Amino acid sequence: MLALALLLAGGAATGCGGRATTHHKPGTSHEQASGSVGTLLTATDAGGHRFREVPAEGAPEVQLTVRPDSEDGWNLQLAVKNYRFTPDSTGGAALPGAGHAHLELDGRKLARLYGPWLHLPAAQVPEGVHTLTVRLYADDHTAWAVAGKPVEGTAQLTATAPGQAGGHSHGDTPPPTQAPQPEQADRTVTITVRDGKVSPAPARTELRRGERVALRVTSDRADTLHVHGYDKELALPAGQEATLTLTADRTGLFEVETHTSGLVLTQLLVR
Repeated sequence: MLALALLLAGGAATGCGGRATTHHKPGTSHEQASGSVGTLLTATDAGGHRFREVPAEGAPEVQLTVRPDSEDGWNLQLAVKNYRFTPDSTGGAALPGAGHAHLELDGRKLARLYGPWLHLPAAQVPEGVHTLTVRLYADDHTAWAVAGKPVEGTAQLTATAPGQAGGHSHGDTPPPTQAPQPEQADRTVTITVRDGKVSPAPARTELRRGERVALRVTSDRADTLHVHGYDKELALPAGQEATLTLTADRTGLFEVETHTSGLVLTQLLVR
C-alpha cells in the first residue's frame, strides 16, 4: 500500500500518453519505464502510443461482446487469451501478456479498462450505427501488436432514441421533468475542468473508511471520469454537471482522472 501511495503521489498530473504521469514512479517517463519485451515500432495509434510487436505464437488476443443492459446502455465483455489485466502496475515496465485496454467508439477513445467487464451508458453513444474497438496495451502504455497491427477486437452497436425499437423505454410513462437527486454523501468534492485546467487545483481528499463521497464534475468538453482502484466510471457531458457517488470501502490512495483529456482531478486518501 505504501508503494501504491508513492506511485500516485509522484510525477506530473497527466493521463495515459507519452508524458510522465502519476502512474509512473516519481520522475520516470514512459520511455524510461518501458521494458525490453518485443520490438518497439515507429508506428503509433491515434493517441500517439507506439506499437510493441511480439511474435504471433503466444501473443495476446481479445474478443469483444456487447449485450444490451436491461436498465440502460450496454454491458461489454472482453474475452482475452494469453493476457491478464494489471491495474496495480500501470505505468511500469512492459511485461509479457499484461496491461490494460482502451475502448473506442468510431475511433474516439471512451475509456481505459482494467478488467474484462464495462457498462457503457446510453448517454455516451449517439443515435445510429457505431463500431466499438478494444485495444490491448502494456503497462508502459505501448500497444501490443502482431505483424505490424495492434491487438484489438471490434463489435457493432446500434443506438436508438428512447421509446423507439431497440431503445430503452418504460412504456407510456413520460420521462421525469426534474433531474434525479444525487445519492446522499458524507463528503462532496466539486471540480470544474475548463480549457484543460482543473479547478480547484488537484489535491488529496481525505476520507474515513466507509464514508460516502460525491464527486461533482463539470467539464467544458465531453469526457469520462474514472476512479482508479474502485473501477468506477462516469460520463461527463460537455458543459453539464455530473455526479459520481461511491462508498470509500478500501483504504489507500486512489487517483481520480479523466480519460480523454488525461487530467488528474483529485486523489482519494482513505484511512
